[in-house]
Amino acid sequence: MASADITTGGSAKGERVWDRVRALMASDNGPKPVEATPDEDGRVTDDVLKPDSQRKRERFIPVTRTALLDRLTIESAWKPGEAAHARRFFRYLDYWRQQQYNSRLLDLEQSYEPFSPDSELLQTRGFSPADKNTLQRRVLVSIQRLLEQANYERIDPRDVSLILTRDSHYGLDFKVDMDAFEEIMLYYRGASNQKFERRRLSKYMRKEEFDVPIFRRFFMLFKLKPFEARVEEIMHKDSMTREQAEKRIKSLREDLPPGITEGNIYLKLFKNIPRNDLEMVFPNTQIKFLFRDKLRLGLTAGGGIGAGAAGAAGKIALLVTSPLAAIPAVAGLGGIIFRQAMGFVNQKQKYLVVMAQKLYSHTLADNRGVILQIAAAAMEQDIKEEMLLYSVLAKERATRGELPAVDHAIEQYLTGTFGVKVDFDIYDALDRLVRDGIVKEAQDGTLMTFSPADAAKYIDGKWDLFLDQLPDPGQGVGTELEGSMPGESA
Repeated sequence: MASADITTGGSAKGERVWDRVRALMASDNGPKPVEATPDEDGRVTDDVLKPDSQRKRERFIPVTRTALLDRLTIESAWKPGEAAHARRFFRYLDYWRQQQYNSRLLDLEQSYEPFSPDSELLQTRGFSPADKNTLQRRVLVSIQRLLEQANYERIDPRDVSLILTRDSHYGLDFKVDMDAFEEIMLYYRGASNQKFERRRLSKYMRKEEFDVPIFRRFFMLFKLKPFEARVEEIMHKDSMTREQAEKRIKSLREDLPPGITEGNIYLKLFKNIPRNDLEMVFPNTQIKFLFRDKLRLGLTAGGGIGAGAAGAAGKIALLVTSPLAAIPAVAGLGGIIFRQAMGFVNQKQKYLVVMAQKLYSHTLADNRGVILQIAAAAMEQDIKEEMLLYSVLAKERATRGELPAVDHAIEQYLTGTFGVKVDFDIYDALDRLVRDGIVKEAQDGTLMTFSPADAAKYIDGKWDLFLDQLPDPGQGVGTELEGSMPGESA
């Protein structure tokens, strides 16, 4: 199918698009998505470490909506005079969708405020444990919905071990305690490869390029378990006394970054992060010594201390008869031991520096900034999907049973026009257009929509009624405080 198939229909020379679309229904040609298969437990999982050629197509459309708008509204794609109306309708639809997302964002930000670690607002409401649970559920559900609308793919936390056991691209070895979290959400978008350079001794230290599997976007949400709940778990799991369990949890939480507390919900967004280095993004990551460093430091420490002890043995023997003569030997041996111990400390500091540098280059946003970025991405994906679907339905009527062929035609259009392979989410786009009244479904399943000029007028009318029909926000969760406190999370 030619790249312009879903936009033909306006030109007298153009073949009717629907003849082509229906032909696809009878054809068994075209790319087939890679389907995920259930594992031994019956769960369907994405192996995020598969080569790109073996992965299923993603729903994300990696084209700006401006570029898509320009391609979909060329004069030859519509009947005479309709292209300008189509362009105006798409712009109206863009602003209409933005205001709907702004409304959702307002509700989400209000729900997230009690959990925000970065809030600088006054705390004017008090929240009971039941109120906090209600708000926490709202935050998690809303963010998950935004991620799905932005065409992110979920990583089941139970499958994280598939990633955490792989060798690190940056040459670090990490350990993460997943049981420390009350809530954990992991999503990615754009699993691909990125070119890196390295020098190899076998190549006479010349640079060579190699591919590293990356996530172009990686999202993480986490909330620590309450201290008491974690203590109870450790007592039961490791048969410890309460005192021992509390000591262990306090020790582990001392290693967390400053400001990480159990009452907050943290959101992180990263870019171009190697798939084998996801451990570094967790707040409770512990760096383990690599085997080669253990071997090197162990041999150095053993040899240095052994040689120092042998040289000082004779003088230390004089400790009883001549203490002053033995002091330099004891001090020298202590210095050797101190230097060897500092070797381990310095090596760990080098690990931490590498991790900090890599995280700095990969970090995109934190907390509220993540919410804004994800919402903007979700809104843009929705608009692009709706423009593509409308461009077909506005020219030829279709039935719901013909949607698979329409879906296939749109995917081929994106491949032919932009060179991208996408698993187009046609049913999600159709549901939104039907919900807004732009597309109507007859009893026989026929899908009908407005002409571009009428569609623009229809959105204009919805805007006129928007403020008149704005619902009352009602009473929020929590109770008003008599006074107010600085904006730390409750």
